[in-house]
Amino acid sequence: MRDFHLPGRSAVYAENGVCATSHPLAAQAAIEVLKAGGNAVDAAIAGAVLLGFCEPQMTGLGGDCFVLLKPAGQERVLALNGSGRAPAGLSADEMRDRELTAVPLRGIESVTMPGAVDAFCTLSADWGSLPLAQVLAPAIHYAETGVPVAPRVAFDWADDAPALQGRARDLFLMGGDAPRAGQVFRAPGQAEVLRRIAAEGRAGFYEGEVAEDMIASLRALGGTHTLDDLAATQCTWGDPVQGSYKGIDLLEHPPNGQGATAILLLNILSQFDLAAMDPFGAARVHLEAEAAKLAYDARNRFIADRTARLDHMLSMDTAAKLAALIDPRKVIAAAAPLTEAIHRDTIYITVVDRDRMAVSLIYSVFWGFGAGLASDRFGLCFQNRGAGFTLSEGHPNEAAGGKRPMHTIIPGMVMEDGRVTMPFGVMGGGYQPAGHARLISNMRDFGMDVQAAIDAPRSFAANGALEVERGYGDGVRAELAALGHQVTTPDTPLGGAQAIVIGADGVLTAGSDPRKDGIALGY
Repeated sequence: MRDFHLPGRSAVYAENGVCATSHPLAAQAAIEVLKAGGNAVDAAIAGAVLLGFCEPQMTGLGGDCFVLLKPAGQERVLALNGSGRAPAGLSADEMRDRELTAVPLRGIESVTMPGAVDAFCTLSADWGSLPLAQVLAPAIHYAETGVPVAPRVAFDWADDAPALQGRARDLFLMGGDAPRAGQVFRAPGQAEVLRRIAAEGRAGFYEGEVAEDMIASLRALGGTHTLDDLAATQCTWGDPVQGSYKGIDLLEHPPNGQGATAILLLNILSQFDLAAMDPFGAARVHLEAEAAKLAYDARNRFIADRTARLDHMLSMDTAAKLAALIDPRKVIAAAAPLTEAIHRDTIYITVVDRDRMAVSLIYSVFWGFGAGLASDRFGLCFQNRGAGFTLSEGHPNEAAGGKRPMHTIIPGMVMEDGRVTMPFGVMGGGYQPAGHARLISNMRDFGMDVQAAIDAPRSFAANGALEVERGYGDGVRAELAALGHQVTTPDTPLGGAQAIVIGADGVLTAGSDPRKDGIALGY
């Protein structure tokens, strides 16, 4: 139990349904959909699409999504891949001929096809219970009438504003500046796009005037994108990948997502007695940092659209060999450079309904405002997910037309004794596998409740530095430096998490990260 003398928040308890996400309006919209007779799929779509207007720097209709779904009355989990592909004309050879060593982060080359809208339409058709028009109504309303900008959103918006180019500056700045907290952001062009999707389904987005606006805008910016590329965008159903940690089963989205990295990281950590350590001490931070370097190195080698070494990443034998490389007394494992630069930009939403359908959904344009580019007529912001490709010749994740890049966004679920007990997610780009491992360890090794596990301070080893949040004291920082870490304080907190625990007694317990503006709501 938390100390009620100190600032903090309690977990949210409910029986009929719960939503946890990063903005209050989206959580409220999801609960209203549940109360109107919708199920968890309907509520999750309603909240997620609305988040594109509450947090437009994080996500939007031009982005991708991944989903883990537990249907009502079942304990199987389905994985929906809503990530778009590179246009057929994208060529790694052409970029190398220009002496590029990486896909330009904000260049037209980084823009992949938007996959989320197709995924939302498919998810609604296959598992929703309400008409799509009713589900999209909250997002249409707020896109038209506006959303007051929340404090954390304003902070991120100002940081991401320099990336905006051309038409995107007109749409996402106010008088040339990022909006302040409390200013109202409107997106009437995107409201019209949603009305067309509500009336026509995916055809309202991938065909007709909306599609023509996107492709004409991309080609005017120098892209090779075509209407055929857009029309070919199609989500796919599959099975999650799975690993075990101290009595629970962790389910992650399969490649091209990086979820297997979280399983490998926990498998490495399982070779040590974490529970005997101080949960907020230097020894645990050091161990997690060294394990993460090794797990991310494997990710960089193997995770791609067509991964051939997934069995290697999920093998406990692999984890044991990697764990043997860790020295608890000093830094020894060189940090593998991440194949994508560090960023924090995504949204996550989880919903559980009265019938215990559970949805774990993550939705993103990759970096803040994606490529920083937008379509001329409807104002759709284009994602830069193609920057997740590598230009290393022969690499599984080498950029190529028609291919999906390695994705950082990963929804998660936990099972115990064959029963789904917690849909969860941790935002924050490349940090996400480390965030999944830290959240699970907080709960399994140290007995924290879901909110305490989310609140706990975080650290992340990446690109030669160990980022340590201010929640750690100076003594821990000094110990880590003595072990050989280059300790830095990140400009922004590491990630943001949401989770819902599905109790065997029927009670739902939800937590939401104070690092964001959001909340958990139930009824």
